[in-house]
Amino acid sequence: MTAPARVAILVMALGATCGYATGIDSLAPPGVPAKAFPSPRRPVAPIVSPSRSVEHRDSSEAGEIQRLLEIKPGMSVGDIGAGSGYHTVRLSPLVGPTGTVIAEDVTLDYLVELKRRTERLGLTNVKFALGEPHDARLPAASLDIAILVHMYHEIAQPYAFLYNLVPALKRGARVGIVDLERPTAEHGTPIKLLRCELAAVGYREIATHQFAGDGEYLVVVSPPAEAERKSPGDIVACGDGAR
Repeated sequence: MTAPARVAILVMALGATCGYATGIDSLAPPGVPAKAFPSPRRPVAPIVSPSRSVEHRDSSEAGEIQRLLEIKPGMSVGDIGAGSGYHTVRLSPLVGPTGTVIAEDVTLDYLVELKRRTERLGLTNVKFALGEPHDARLPAASLDIAILVHMYHEIAQPYAFLYNLVPALKRGARVGIVDLERPTAEHGTPIKLLRCELAAVGYREIATHQFAGDGEYLVVVSPPAEAERKSPGDIVACGDGAR
């Protein structure tokens, strides 16, 4: 292949990537700035590509999340920290043509690749939202359910993020957080710590479910009512050991 041909292919590839990136942006105005909230008093894990095996996730995680959160056709579900879209592509047919999946992430490249993937699969009910480390930037009252799967430990500003997520949740909405019972520095979140951080923002625990295997769990919570949300300045950060 000649050098000019290689350059032409590269230019075409870059153009295609830019085309997919066009239209992927935040879906709502910014919420309360991160500086208004306390920073976490424990390590924040770096963002990494998904590494859990598809076989493990197919055999337990995906089905259990769908069953325990009672995800049904017509619902609007937010896949927060969607990454490669493992759950997005499975939720899309589950909620059906009258439902919506909003794939949110803070990494634009992940969303660009996921958009390509959903188009290849013919999934037309998926929207994409570029979030920030402290704010998912989702439309008001847009979600029946939000799932945060193996990413909570990577949220740089968890108190701000949880606080700013509340307006996007419809009345009666639920949030499901899946993680591992291990330190945040090791890409997990101890349940005791997670409960403390959720409660600090006013979320109420509905149920906790343990999955078979390696300490994986699902915590289901309901958000605080708008009138019950604490002032950001009144939120007290939990220690690494959690109380």
